[in-house]
Amino acid sequence: MGERQPNTALAALLAEARWTQTQAAGAFTRTAAETEPTARFTKHNVSKWLAGHMPRPTTRPIILEALSRALGRPVTSDEAGLGAPMADSGVPDFPTGDNAEGLVSIGRADMDPQRRTILQASLYSAALPIPAFRELVEREEQAATGRTTRIGPGDVAMVRSMTERIADILDELGGAHARPMSAAFLANTVAPYLRAGAAEPIRRDMLSAASDLTYLTGWMAMYEREHGLGQKYYLQALKLAGAAEDHVTYCRTLRGMALQAANLKHARKALELADSAAEAAPSSGPRLVAFLRGQQAHGAALVKDRAQAFTRLRETEAALSKADNRKDAVGGYDLSAYFFHVSSVNYALGDVAASVRAMQDSNRVRPPVERQGRAHANGLLAQRQLELGHLEAACSTWHTFLDDYEQLSSSRADEHFGIMRDRLAHHRGNGRVRELVERAREVAKQKAAA
Repeated sequence: MGERQPNTALAALLAEARWTQTQAAGAFTRTAAETEPTARFTKHNVSKWLAGHMPRPTTRPIILEALSRALGRPVTSDEAGLGAPMADSGVPDFPTGDNAEGLVSIGRADMDPQRRTILQASLYSAALPIPAFRELVEREEQAATGRTTRIGPGDVAMVRSMTERIADILDELGGAHARPMSAAFLANTVAPYLRAGAAEPIRRDMLSAASDLTYLTGWMAMYEREHGLGQKYYLQALKLAGAAEDHVTYCRTLRGMALQAANLKHARKALELADSAAEAAPSSGPRLVAFLRGQQAHGAALVKDRAQAFTRLRETEAALSKADNRKDAVGGYDLSAYFFHVSSVNYALGDVAASVRAMQDSNRVRPPVERQGRAHANGLLAQRQLELGHLEAACSTWHTFLDDYEQLSSSRADEHFGIMRDRLAHHRGNGRVRELVERAREVAKQKAAA
């Protein structure tokens, strides 16, 4: 057996917390007392861990929680030199750490340190005019500093409320603004909530709320063409949904993974994931059924199964006709989304004209607030109009695209902008094209100066 190596990572954290070994032992004991009143740690225990002895599995979450509170930020098992996140330790009121640490790890990887303060300030200024949200902000700050030790229904409601607000920011301003906020909120607020004590129903509700937000963050990463990161978020969302026994979010996330596969042209995988989502769904309401069947239709079209694709579209339309008018903030499905799927199915099967008509239908019923979705739809619509040889119609659509693009910060929208300029370069002799090219040049200057 090799010689034990001192745990320099843990020593660095104790130094950062300005703890002596005796003070650290006291902090660990106080933290443990919340779930295990008889637990006691001494300077001798801390000395052993610093020398390289690994704490017991039941002790490691306590060490991490105490350090997180002292340092005002989540501390992961790896950061403390305690190895990979542990499986269920059996310590009541301290979840396994896997879900919480997963959020911390992925959230930190996704946060831009240079923009973090600005992004957080933007989020707060958007929320402060709403009186009821002031208390929610205070709860967020409390959780971020590691002081929350037990959560209740209000904390779950706060996470869901923030998820809705982030979804609104996504629709209005684009993923480049919304996702850093979401990543920071997951790492600094939601992860500590997952470590906090709770009654079992509240614990499951919090896991479910965390899964919803993680799914939304993965969708944003995917939409922004950061597919590896998006997949990591999706996998984390699946784990959280499973831990919450939340079949709806589990299926919704699988459906998001199917869309990602479709975007990456993995046709067979896209259909496989869409089918898996539908098969895993519990007895579902009509809106979720439509949500899943629409993606199955697109997957079938990608593998050129025309009969199955249109059968699924009919099932989508039938299910949606039975749904109420409510649309969920996260993963909602409405008539605009249905027509978008009709357009995608027709385009995958080679009927560009039908695809254009369906996309126009989608835009007609799209809610005005969905700027990012409308920009994406118009970017595709203009490309397909040009594919049919309808140059002036394409120019008109691209002008509408620019109306939204000027207000957006989105990698996907940037991609559409680049495609537009590339395609227009072949038609400079047309007066409408020259007008559009000049406007695009001005928009690009404004974006560069912003």
